[in-house]
Amino acid sequence: MTDIYDRATQAEENARSDALDKQRRRAGLDGKTPDDSATVCSECEEPIPEARRQALPGVQTCVDCQSLIEARS
Repeated sequence: MTDIYDRATQAEENARSDALDKQRRRAGLDGKTPDDSATVCSECEEPIPEARRQALPGVQTCVDCQSLIEARS
């Protein structure tokens, strides 16, 4: 039998998972794997850290270049 804390934890995990899935779809990353990521930035040709490649499967730019791209938008 579950208690209120177990149900709250499950609800939080579900909400987090749903939010991450929504963000992946919005970013066009749904279904991509870290293998789809570039190893070097398409803008500056600097290496893209493995942690970024894991966090954002399909990523093509480094953090600095992505920040500049978003600032221009």
